[in-house]
Amino acid sequence: MAEAPTHIETAAENPTLIKPAVQNLLIEPLQAASVVLSLPGVKVFNSADPIIVPTLTTQDTNPGWFGQGELITPNPDVDFGELSLMPTDMASLKTISVVSNELIRQANAVNIEAVLRAKLVGDVTNKLDNVLLLGDGAPTASGAKTPRGLLAQEGTQVVKADPTSPDGLLAGVAAMAAKEVKPTVALMNGQDFFKMAGLKDADGRYLVQPDATRAMGYTLHGVSITVSNKVPAGTLALVDASNVAIVRDLNSEVTILKEAYADRDSTGIRVVTRYDLGLLRPEAVLLVKAA
Repeated sequence: MAEAPTHIETAAENPTLIKPAVQNLLIEPLQAASVVLSLPGVKVFNSADPIIVPTLTTQDTNPGWFGQGELITPNPDVDFGELSLMPTDMASLKTISVVSNELIRQANAVNIEAVLRAKLVGDVTNKLDNVLLLGDGAPTASGAKTPRGLLAQEGTQVVKADPTSPDGLLAGVAAMAAKEVKPTVALMNGQDFFKMAGLKDADGRYLVQPDATRAMGYTLHGVSITVSNKVPAGTLALVDASNVAIVRDLNSEVTILKEAYADRDSTGIRVVTRYDLGLLRPEAVLLVKAA
């Protein structure tokens, strides 16, 4: 008697079985991790209004020695300056995405609204971090201001040395020490870092050492190293994060807009954020670049 043919279950016959897999396959594009927003030690101020931070610009009041009853000579006037952040015309970073309600209902294997919301927040946060790192402060088309990034601050010192060598990093540390500043972190491009990380001493030991306090962290000359391809190749940035000031108005605020697109039977998702950045001391950032 002939054996009955074996029946093979197919995806077309069992579409409900593959729905859980759909969510697992909905992978977002790879993005670099935040740099500025994750710097340890930065000072964050929450304010929607302008902030003024007073600064003392007089380097030395020149105190002197005087004997009993001797007239004390007046010292030079003490000069003050100010750091202004979050001006009233500072622009916000905004985005809106609209999805049809049919798609929200039909894509029952994936929570489209939640996925899209998370994606928009991620994109806004990533772009904000890029601006806070490299932004040139150029105004928008309407004239509104945008933040000037950490590596584009006015008064930043530049040292001409090889940014891919330990000597280059040491030259930067020495230049900051001459200004009485100690860097808390070095920011490097991945290509530059791994060129440096491959260097060994005479005994075959790597010069760049793992940082036991951070996952995938490294140190050199006592300075913690953060690796990110957001940092331009050929530039090593030494930063004293304790002198970096960030003003936060909105932290990626999400609004679901159901009525605004009701005539199209669609739902809008809006994400808005507003930040500004400045240095309490211009000496807090130093760039090492090739001569």
